[in-house]
Amino acid sequence: MNKLLLIAALALPGPAMADTLDVITMKLKDGCTFETYLGITKEFNANWGKAHGYNAQLMLPVHSSDSSMVIWVGNTASAQVFGKAWDVWRNAMANPNSVEAKLQARFNACSTQISRASYDTYQ
Repeated sequence: MNKLLLIAALALPGPAMADTLDVITMKLKDGCTFETYLGITKEFNANWGKAHGYNAQLMLPVHSSDSSMVIWVGNTASAQVFGKAWDVWRNAMANPNSVEAKLQARFNACSTQISRASYDTYQ
């Protein structure tokens, strides 16, 4: 009976996974403009993200209880792609001269992270 249930569950159509989103909410530090942060993000996309299947965009609130927030939305094709990219990014932090560590230092100098969450999206 258990085998029959497993076969039936695997045969049923499920939602198609489209992307994994990496959502980071932050506030910019004094002296750092949105344009500066956007420039760092564009460099990230061109110099690192593209090679690892990760693309980031920034969102500014239009209607929000806190209009000082900036929201980073990173997009990958799947959780597996995100995991591989995250492993590369995290491991590179051990080398302060790596592209990743230098980018992270620039992000840290410009912003304070408030929260981070990841989401799988379905269509």
